[in-house]
Amino acid sequence: MTQSLHGRAGRRALAAAALSALVGSAAHAAGYPEHPVTVVVPYPPGGGADIFGRAIANALQPGLKQTVLVENKPGAGGNIGMAYVARAKADGYTLGLGTIGTQTINQFLYANMTFDPARDLVPIALVSTTPNVIAVGAKSPYKTVADVIQAARQSKDKKLTYASPGIGSSVHLTGAYFEAMAGVTMLHVPFKGTSASLPAVAGGQVDLLFDNLPGALAQIKDGNLVRGVAVTSATRDPSLPNLPTVAESGLPGFDVTAWFALYAPRGTPEPVVKQLIEAARAGLATPAIATNFATMGAKPGTLFGPDLAAFERDERKKWGGLIKDKGITAQ
Repeated sequence: MTQSLHGRAGRRALAAAALSALVGSAAHAAGYPEHPVTVVVPYPPGGGADIFGRAIANALQPGLKQTVLVENKPGAGGNIGMAYVARAKADGYTLGLGTIGTQTINQFLYANMTFDPARDLVPIALVSTTPNVIAVGAKSPYKTVADVIQAARQSKDKKLTYASPGIGSSVHLTGAYFEAMAGVTMLHVPFKGTSASLPAVAGGQVDLLFDNLPGALAQIKDGNLVRGVAVTSATRDPSLPNLPTVAESGLPGFDVTAWFALYAPRGTPEPVVKQLIEAARAGLATPAIATNFATMGAKPGTLFGPDLAAFERDERKKWGGLIKDKGITAQ
């Protein structure tokens, strides 16, 4: 009899605790957000991540009815900023702008990651996607992907060279993916950002440029220094409608896009997560965002919550396998 009473008392206590947690969570969501929210951008000001971080911060404000600030915390390929987000209080007031690098590539490059992207962060919204682009100097003899592949196969003694903004960057891995798909070997020449890699290709010191489209778009449109060869996405980009895709240029199935997405710390109350998802969904669906992103060769994201998580899992398989096969490490 005593055990039965104790059992009923224990069950009542558990039920009361569960009800209290549920009520507390609902109350939290009802008052959220009571003060400004911060989006941490794990890269320096002025780059693509910073641009998209500020865009999603602005897009969230109408739905949240609160100010959303941006804080840059660069370093270690984005790991420092996203680790900060992963350790932040899980209350919906500190969010992070993850990228293809921080969420699906870095864990295969860095031996001492201080956070697990899948375990420690909750996917909120895919903010934007943008293709990468292959370009050559304006005076280069290579005009098509077929030209590039032929030259790479014929250059036995002196390998064809390609520039990227750095070892382990998504752009570097696009070049490595190109090598694997085309069955060629080229020499990767890393630079510290597009501002250094683009002039080297324009000046003829390096044969090819692999870059995020927004970083090279203005120069490709101008045409005086570099010329576009192909975009890496599955379909042509509206900002350069006459530039073919790599897939239609001889490598069927080739599809690489850089992407940026919003995350919250694991443990953030579910009602708050839902509120953030709905605010992001509404903000990213506005014509103003679509028009703004199109000028940069980017598109608003259309994946949220679990769908974004599934997309990440596929990306990790793709890039993790490539990194291991190529033996790429962070330097």
